[in-house]
Amino acid sequence: MKLSVRTMIGVVASVFLLAAIATPALSAGIKIGFVFSMTGGAAVYGSSQKEGASLAIDQINAAAGSSGLQIIPVFEDDASVPQQGTNVFNKLINGDKVSLIIGPTLSNTAKITDPIAQKAGVPVLAISNTIAGITEIGDYIFRDSLTENVVIPHTVKVAKEKLGLKKVAILYGNDDAMTKATYEVFKKNLQASGVQILSEQVFAKGDRDFSPQLTQIKSQNPDAIIAAALAEEASGIVSQARQLGIPNTVRIIGGNGLNSPGLIKNAGAAAEGVIVGAAWNISSTAPLNVKFVNDYTNKYKHAPDQFAAQAYAGVYIVYQAAKASGGGVDRKALRDALAKIKNVDTVLGRFSFTTGRDADHTVIVQEVKGGKFVVLGN
Repeated sequence: MKLSVRTMIGVVASVFLLAAIATPALSAGIKIGFVFSMTGGAAVYGSSQKEGASLAIDQINAAAGSSGLQIIPVFEDDASVPQQGTNVFNKLINGDKVSLIIGPTLSNTAKITDPIAQKAGVPVLAISNTIAGITEIGDYIFRDSLTENVVIPHTVKVAKEKLGLKKVAILYGNDDAMTKATYEVFKKNLQASGVQILSEQVFAKGDRDFSPQLTQIKSQNPDAIIAAALAEEASGIVSQARQLGIPNTVRIIGGNGLNSPGLIKNAGAAAEGVIVGAAWNISSTAPLNVKFVNDYTNKYKHAPDQFAAQAYAGVYIVYQAAKASGGGVDRKALRDALAKIKNVDTVLGRFSFTTGRDADHTVIVQEVKGGKFVVLGN
């Protein structure tokens, strides 16, 4: 039987229509908002995050080509201040109409901004928020950053095994959500491990002189000092501890705030021996990580840190979910696709979201040795 040209065209059109119904077409691009602390007290973290995210975006868009799903980024600076974070979240959600937000940098900002996104039904991926309660804000909130509740118990365990800790002093910032949470988790796990806490000293954000607290700590002769601080204050604590004659044998052990090359740069030789739990280490020989480190170093002329790695991984995780959801335009479908992320190979290792939308991957403990972070235990 011979088909007419008109009939053949109709058959072909029907085939394409059925294919389109069976497989949702990807949108041309997914608009993602990025909220980082590019200025203010947390700028040392935010600048790394922007570099890591930008590298991932460039790679993804180059691989996708003109016919593939592109990422359309909208970067905003929250200036390390919750109120500014609120302003840019509202702008991204209501003005830019983004499909998802990655950020903000600080946990105390996230506690204020994430409820805005949850109410609007906009997924959020935290890439550096580590305190408890972030994902409990709602079912649209995810994170690829390991919580302090996961990292610190392992840090205490490894430090006790390696150093034989029996007594410590704690110094923490009492006016920041992350540093207070770090202190609380350290205290709980030190007590559970039978390590004596000789004293608890406090400081405020922006303090520069820690000599009164450190002088009192020195008189108590602890085995180690637990420092729950952001990088800026941590550099001063580490430097002044050594200047006051607290020996290098008294290790300084910190939470996620100390996980920055900025600490090593600013504290110099005084940073030697600092111990911190981590989600990533530059020395990993996994192929994806080796490529990331090389590409990042070639592009920015300096090595990446954990914050860059978590941002880089976060973009790839979101992109995979966007493709699975038909392009990420439907925010609910994108949220549902994120929840299904399991055993994905990333620069952080094999990555999954828990049922509570928290990160699930390997924890390591680092120490500063020879001017760089090296693995102490895992």
